[in-house]
Amino acid sequence: MIEIDKLSKVFQSQDGEDVVAVRNFSVAIAKNEFVSLVGPSGCGKSTMLRLVAGLIPPTVGTILIEGVPVREPRQDTGIVFQSPTLLPWATVADNVLFPLKMMHQMAVDSLDKANALLGLVGLAGFEKKYPRELSGGMQQRAAICRALIHDPGILLMDEPFGALDALTREEMSLELLRIWTEQPKTILFVTHSIPEAVLLSDRVIVMSARPGEIVEIVEVPLPRPRSFAVEARSEFQDCAQHIRKLIFGARDEHDGAPS
Repeated sequence: MIEIDKLSKVFQSQDGEDVVAVRNFSVAIAKNEFVSLVGPSGCGKSTMLRLVAGLIPPTVGTILIEGVPVREPRQDTGIVFQSPTLLPWATVADNVLFPLKMMHQMAVDSLDKANALLGLVGLAGFEKKYPRELSGGMQQRAAICRALIHDPGILLMDEPFGALDALTREEMSLELLRIWTEQPKTILFVTHSIPEAVLLSDRVIVMSARPGEIVEIVEVPLPRPRSFAVEARSEFQDCAQHIRKLIFGARDEHDGAPS
């Protein structure tokens, strides 16, 4: 579904210096696979997502989606950011329908599709509410519906739960797993949370400090469907600890390494 080959991205700082954000990044992601990116802050995770989305061009290397080079944003790709970025003057339903309006793809059943998605994420009855009337978690659910309304084959998620409180974040993780099970997508998911990455993913791409390179691609050996009960399994703990060691070296959790 997604083929990234020898990708590098160099930005130029204000003083004219070259800043290498990502270097020699290669991976193939299968259709409907759930893959997470983890690594230290500033390692290029969000840059990778923007590259795959076609929002910025690579300096070197190629990105192919179903064999076609990515040179601009594609209609078969949905994006969810850390902030819901909902239009404050529009209702929840109108926010969800916004991509269809921008792509001139509104149809007679579009509102029904939007309402069905809102029902899928537990927002039935909130269609005519405004963003200010929703909690942070509810706003993020609406943002996920907006990313899904045009039925994209690929969903790119940049720390979508990072601004939520711990309980809401856990609830949204399970919600995402349920949606992904009911409406399979190829998902590339950026997170700072190692347990979250292990819980959600088929594979976890561990990146080095900048310039971001792939340290290792870790297979997650856990059966699906998953719930938080899997966190008690030795396979979960071993996988999470292995990823921590890849990122933080030999230090263990008691030395202050974040999880």
